[in-house]
Amino acid sequence: MTYFAVGDVSPGILGFTVVALMGFALFFLIKSMNKQISKIEVPHEADLDKKAK
Repeated sequence: MTYFAVGDVSPGILGFTVVALMGFALFFLIKSMNKQISKIEVPHEADLDKKAK
């Protein structure tokens, strides 16, 4: 049976790749969210008062 000393085990290239892909996905999701939020048109209070009268 093989025993590893503390510090001998590392996540390696697979761990780095998973974290990097999650970072890229998060970047593009935030970019898309900002694009969608900027499309929302919020009416001004003065416009609401004109419609009420």
